[in-house]
Amino acid sequence: MNAAPPTLPPVTAELRPAQVIIGGICGLVLTVGLARFAYTPLLPLMQAQAGLSDAAAGWLAAINYLGYMSGALLAARLEDGVLRHRLYSVGLCLSLLVTLAMGLAPNVWLWAASRYLGGLCGAAGMLLGSGLVLGWLMRQGRRPELGLHFMGLGLGIVVSALGAMAMAPLDWALQWQGFAFAGLLALAPAWAWRPPVPPAPVAAVVPAELPSRRWLWLMGLMYFCAGWGFVINATFTVAIVERQPLLAGQGPWAWLLVGLAAVPAVFAWDRVARRLGELKALLLAFGLQIIGVLLPALHGGLWAALGGALLYGATFIGIVSLTLALVGRRSPANPGKAMARLTLGYGLAQVGAPALSGLWVQSSGSFHGALWLTAAVLLVGMGLLLALIRLEHEL
Repeated sequence: MNAAPPTLPPVTAELRPAQVIIGGICGLVLTVGLARFAYTPLLPLMQAQAGLSDAAAGWLAAINYLGYMSGALLAARLEDGVLRHRLYSVGLCLSLLVTLAMGLAPNVWLWAASRYLGGLCGAAGMLLGSGLVLGWLMRQGRRPELGLHFMGLGLGIVVSALGAMAMAPLDWALQWQGFAFAGLLALAPAWAWRPPVPPAPVAAVVPAELPSRRWLWLMGLMYFCAGWGFVINATFTVAIVERQPLLAGQGPWAWLLVGLAAVPAVFAWDRVARRLGELKALLLAFGLQIIGVLLPALHGGLWAALGGALLYGATFIGIVSLTLALVGRRSPANPGKAMARLTLGYGLAQVGAPALSGLWVQSSGSFHGALWLTAAVLLVGMGLLLALIRLEHEL
């Protein structure tokens, strides 16, 4: 699709920080909330009405994250600010098309293509768009507002949950088309208030001490574990709730709770990080996420399902925002590229985890094994964070 605009908007001083932040939030709602996250609340309906199996559901999620990882690979190699801006613009437009395509026909190949392109759109919004927004805000001296941008992740989940609940009388295909229509509302501010093309990096903005190779490797492995913890809930939260005999029909409420918890969490984690430091704040977030993952594995009641959703929403957003902001600030010349490199491990986990979990669930008939494995991976992530904290103390 040739969706890139023929000319880019000129660098202008007319945009205010609030506009850039709102535009970035809307960009995340569109490229992540709809193009990626709408799959979660619609998954049970697609299984019931379109014959989608557990294994196929897991593979489609894996393909989506393969697209995300492909986008991360591309973003990690991009130096040119104009090209990053253009690809972000393409991702905004493409998000509408891939969301619409999911509802065209019950065809697994069409779904696979849409999920892959949706993953690319997610990378465009999360990495290119966030890099452009965060870089612009740092050049304007607006560091305290970095976390505010990531509120778009929680709002994207809220939009996908409320949309699924509002369109409950419609079939799965019409709901996908309804989400595409809703995406038009997010596209307008996201497009109009895109950050200007960043200036070429200069040596003066490069910090004297770049992160060490060991630090980057530990961060990358930690973020791999975070990606594993993220993707299981992002893919199967609604399905996990719907499988409980007494909780049928409550899945969208659990997904809504994830989003409602995530929206204010960005502010809470910023405050925790200022008090404890970013790495210790991440350690706390990992620990709480393990509890959230294990609650539905230990108890089949509504309180456990909703408690797990609440803890997941409150922690994944903190892990993402703290990690990406930390790495982006340490690479101010091209924060999007630095975030993309770190995200490769996150994306690799997102490819393998849902495919493995889908096969496991289909063979066992339960999510319990996948949840326990996820908790174990997150525990490894906590160990890596402890190693990072020790490394920081040695420097």
